[in-house]
Formats: sequence, C-alpha cells, structure tokens
Amino acid sequence: MTPRAARADRNADDLDVEEALALVRKHPGGTTDTPRHPHPHHDATAWPDARAIAERAPRHGTGGRTGYLTPVAVPLASALGLTLAAPLTALTDLPSFDTSAMDGWAVSGPGPWSVRDEGVLAGHAAHPPLTDGEAVRIATGARIPPDTTAVLRSEHGRTDDKGRLHVTDATRPPHTVTHGQDIRPRGQECRRGDQLLPVGTPVTPPVLGMAAAAGYDTLTVVPRPRADVFVLGDELLGEGLPHDGLIRDALGPLLPPWLRVLGAEVTVVRRVGDDEQALYEAITTSDADVVVTTGGTAAGPVDHVHPALRRIGAELLVDGVKVRPGHPMLLARTKDDQHLVGLPGNPLAAVSGLLTLAEPLLRTLAARPAPEPYALPLRDGVQGHPHDTRLIPVALRGDRALPLLYNGPAMLRGVAAADALAVVPPGGARPGQEAELLDLPWASGGIGVCFT
Repeated sequence: MTPRAARADRNADDLDVEEALALVRKHPGGTTDTPRHPHPHHDATAWPDARAIAERAPRHGTGGRTGYLTPVAVPLASALGLTLAAPLTALTDLPSFDTSAMDGWAVSGPGPWSVRDEGVLAGHAAHPPLTDGEAVRIATGARIPPDTTAVLRSEHGRTDDKGRLHVTDATRPPHTVTHGQDIRPRGQECRRGDQLLPVGTPVTPPVLGMAAAAGYDTLTVVPRPRADVFVLGDELLGEGLPHDGLIRDALGPLLPPWLRVLGAEVTVVRRVGDDEQALYEAITTSDADVVVTTGGTAAGPVDHVHPALRRIGAELLVDGVKVRPGHPMLLARTKDDQHLVGLPGNPLAAVSGLLTLAEPLLRTLAARPAPEPYALPLRDGVQGHPHDTRLIPVALRGDRALPLLYNGPAMLRGVAAADALAVVPPGGARPGQEAELLDLPWASGGIGVCFT
C-alpha cells in the first residue's frame, strides 16, 4: 500500500544536506542498537503480541466488551477528534424546506414573466404564492415561494424596458424553463430520522458541519482518556545545560504532546524522584485512565516500578517486549479501570514504548479506528537484532523509506527528522525489502496534528 503521507522526492541538493547532517551515512564511531551481550529477556513478549495485548487490555476492565470509555455528550465545539458513540441521525429534513440553489428569479409557468418589486432573501419568512406568469428576485438559500415552477439563474435571464423577464440562455427554447430547475427540494439530502453516520465515526470538521446542519447542538462521543505522566529520576534537569552528572529531561517536553496526538487528555505531568514510596503514592492517588511512567522499569538499584506495582497488587500484562530500542517497557492493570504504561527512560526507547503499548491502549479506550497498515521498500539495508524486532526512524522519499542513523535508545536526532518508524524483523532487512511502517502522527498532516 502507499503511505498516507509520503513526501515528494527531493532533489540532489536536498539529499546533500541530509548527507551533511549525517542522517543517512555512517558517522565516525557510530553504532547501532545491536546488543553486546546475550539476549537477557527470554520471557519477554513478542512485539506484535505486545501491541495486541495492549489493544485488548481495556476490554477486560469495566469497559466490558467494547473497552471504550463511558460516552458523554459534548458541545460541537469540543467534539473534534473524538469518536461518535451514537449514530448521527437527522433531526430534520435537509433542506428543511424548498430552497433556491442559485441567485436569480423564482418563476411560475412559461415566460416572459412580470417581476414583483420585492425580492426573496435567505432567512426571511415565507413569501406569498406566485401566480402564473409571475417572477420574483430570489437569493441562494432563500425559501421558494409556493407555486414556483423553477429558478432562472441570473446569468440566464434579462429584463426588457417594460420590466418583463425573458430567458436568454441560448441552449433553451425561448420563454421556457425546466420544471424544478435549480430548486433544492425539501429532504433532498436526507429525511428526518435517516442515519447519516454510524457509531465509531471519527468527528472531523465536515462531521461537525453535518451535525450542525442536521440540528445538533451536542454530540454523544467517547471522551479522551485521561493520562497522568510521571517522569522518574533524580538526575533530570528542567532547564539549562547538563552539569555535574545531571542531564536535561527530554521526556517531560516530549510525552505530553505526543499523548495528546494519540487522543489522550494529559491531566498531570509530574517529576518523581528515585524513591519507591513517592512513586507508589503517585500511582495510587492518580484517578487517570492511564498512568505513564518513564524509567525505572528494569532491575537496577533505583528501578522502583516493579516493586511499586507489586505493592499495589497490579496485574502485569506485558513485562518486557522483544523490541529494540525499548525492551524493558511494561503494561499493567493497576485497577479495574486503570492501566499503567511503563516506558524506558531512554528517549527513543520511550518513543518505542509509546507506539508499542500506549497507542493501541489509548486507541481502544477512545474507540478510535486502527490505522491502515502499509509497507514500503527500504532504500538501504538495516542491521537486525538476532532475536528482537527493531524500530528504526525513516524518512519517506517517494515510494521508499530511507533509514536514518542516530537511532540508538538514548538518541532523538533520528526520530526528530523522521516521518515514520520502520518495523525491522529479527535478523534485519536487505535493501529493497518491504518493511511495515508506523506513521508519526504529525507526518500525516491529519486531525491529530493539533497538539492542544
């Protein structure tokens, strides 16, 4: 399949710039994410299975079989990007009365016609009936007077020096119009009670317009899942340059807008130190639908996510995924109606966790449709991990995906220039081999590009 947002081929100068940035050629001392030690996670979940588990997870909670959140009624202005939880059924005929499709004259019977002095404008009350041989000026969208035969467009008519209206369209016989011409009859688009759109339809700008035309002030939709973000680590700085073993927090700025693009309402963003009790309290006091943590998912001396989840009595649904970067990610059910996505602390590994676990989980909660899968051939070969899937940033160039370097778990330089992540199977991919692509939401220019 073709990508939803493939960029046009660039000229040689553009490619020279890419090469100068060392995004596609090997750089001195550069490495890939190939491990230097035997694979340590034999019990980890395969990458496709982890995504499927995350997608199904809400269906086993209070959401029941559907898994999505309890529908709510919201004003039209607040419904953009949500999903219809009830059919959009016409509350009125559309149009609700016979209307003029053009500026011109409403005429009765054959011409020529005598023209009334007062015209008919849109939004005004009903006009008196026309008599045979009579015409009246009418505006687009105005209500058709009773006994109107047709509307004669402004460009198809003229008045003589006696004020009588004649047909001037050379393609029509003199003094005639077609019955019903340029009239939108009542109910042409729909009748009251007709289903316009089914449950599950994403609310786009045209859907909002149709809902308003059909008589709606509010829509019944699935709300955005609420997400709390806890950024873990004593080593993180909120501003300034790294110093004295401290590093800048990249995930605090990255995660909230990315979660919003995935359909979540981010309710809390909080930095939590390397303290098990503080993490336990943060999780147990959260009433969000999804808790997202960063770091602390492995088994190091300050990795407190697993101990906190054990204290809570959480159910681990995914504990490690056979994917690079990001294999220490996890998914847990902390309450019947709450899930926790534990992301690794390295930035690109956290992005991997977002697309592997958070995206399908949030999609089910919000009743959003799954993206259409597609694949493109890779322009260059990609070294694989012997056991795990790899997610590699790529730029889309016409009908090919261009693998980008700077794709190590702690790096954001590659994904910052990417349009998608390529799914590289264990063992790697050769040049020209097709790879499944995961679009980065903003690269497709879709509705989710709104970050606020």
